[in-house]
Amino acid sequence: MADVLSLLRQYNIQKKEIIEKDDQIIFGEFAWPKNVKTNYTVWGTGKDGITKEYYTLDSILFLLKNVHLQHPLYVREAVAHSVHVVRRPDRKDLLAYLNGETTASASIDKSAPLEISQRPTQVKRTADDTSDDPEKRKKARLEEEQVQQAKKNWITKIDGPRDTSVLPTRLGTSSLHEAMPLEKIAAIKAKRLAIKRTKIKGDDDIQVGALEQRSFVDAEVDVTRDIVNRERLWRTRTTILQSAGKHFAKNIFSILQSIKAREEGSQRQQSNTVVQHTPAVEAAKPVPTTGYSRYDQERFRPKDETEGFKIDTMRTFHGLTLKSVTEGASSRKTHTPQPAPQPQPMSRPISQARPPPNQKKGSRTPIIIIPAAATSIITMLNAKDVLQDLRFISTEQKKSQGAKRDNEVLIQRRKEGGLTVPYRIIDNPLKLSPDDWDRVVAVFVQGPAWQFKGWPWNGNPVEIFSKIKAYHLKWSELPLDNNVAKWNVHVISLDRNKRHLDRANLQQFWERLDKYLIKNKAHLRF
Repeated sequence: MADVLSLLRQYNIQKKEIIEKDDQIIFGEFAWPKNVKTNYTVWGTGKDGITKEYYTLDSILFLLKNVHLQHPLYVREAVAHSVHVVRRPDRKDLLAYLNGETTASASIDKSAPLEISQRPTQVKRTADDTSDDPEKRKKARLEEEQVQQAKKNWITKIDGPRDTSVLPTRLGTSSLHEAMPLEKIAAIKAKRLAIKRTKIKGDDDIQVGALEQRSFVDAEVDVTRDIVNRERLWRTRTTILQSAGKHFAKNIFSILQSIKAREEGSQRQQSNTVVQHTPAVEAAKPVPTTGYSRYDQERFRPKDETEGFKIDTMRTFHGLTLKSVTEGASSRKTHTPQPAPQPQPMSRPISQARPPPNQKKGSRTPIIIIPAAATSIITMLNAKDVLQDLRFISTEQKKSQGAKRDNEVLIQRRKEGGLTVPYRIIDNPLKLSPDDWDRVVAVFVQGPAWQFKGWPWNGNPVEIFSKIKAYHLKWSELPLDNNVAKWNVHVISLDRNKRHLDRANLQQFWERLDKYLIKNKAHLRF
């Protein structure tokens, strides 16, 4: 059944007459009270904790009657007639819906409570309300009586007892039994009733003209009641979870019992294999039957598989000497291997304390020495960025990033093919041992000669640079140090304004160092 707002919209679009009588508003054969609430919500309600309110039927109908008035004048008229005012934000949307310009509205509450859309009270409207002619009123009254009588007959047919007998009493008075035996008529009647029970009753079974004589609402109620009476509850959400052929306790407990018995059997079998019994006791006790195991194939072999020879197929010769094996079973005894004697360290003369140069031992990681001065371009803070990543970052920038200074740094040089080679970076060469000095392959020179104080070779830079590859890192705009210009040092210049060239300039360090290592330090890892 349509709600009152939809019915009002239908009457407004079709320009049908809406009658106001006493405290009711009549739509054809039905009427609602004037103060009945529609499902159109009032603007500003139902949000932020405000209770949702709905416009009444008389307020919307009053708006349709005074739609030609401006909103202030309409409000004044509505207050004068004690009618609830339709607010300005709802005015345009509500009129568009009622005039058929839109088919729906966001303000229409489809989930409104049932008491809002009340069932209308049917009103008997005779011809006295629409015509003054006595003849027309009489004719309309007669037609209305016929309609009511047809309606009563229809309700009696639906709700009354149904004729389920195969042979009605009036069949004996008809002439049909004269042409056909009563048994055959009864069989046809029973077959017809059986077919009729399997079908849903439709409009074809209704008498011609009866459906048109009753109203749409009554027809809907009657047909719905008939359908509901034929409904049968099949499954619920409780019965759908239940199984007809399975019981939880019976099935689940049986599975648990089988698992428990299997575990107890395996434990009993293990205990029997651990405890050693005498042959007489073992013969008296029955051998428990166990299941098949692919790892226990020995018990399925026949006992005479050695063909009478006394061969123990389960014996092992692990830990036995060759003599005990060749002498036979009489001399085979459990032999515990004696620990091998540890060789006693032999003292060597002092001349042989260090291995010869051609037998290098210990680490093979090359060592690179950098200046310890804070004014040097390369320090322990940025050595990894400069030599490993080939990207120059100043010492001040590393300090601002929170970098901590280490006593030594281990870098990984990336070579072709994805191979990486470690190099050890230090700035304090005085801690190196004589063996470590053999692994020193490069040094970064700052300029002053005191940098090499305490070094081997009497701290002579000329002799040091003949043993170790020397480099000097400087800014291109600064002049070259005088000492560096006299020494055998390779100079690497960096440009402050062309930082994209840093990688190519720093790559010179590894190219020259590889050539030096191949020629002079081939025993190191590089």
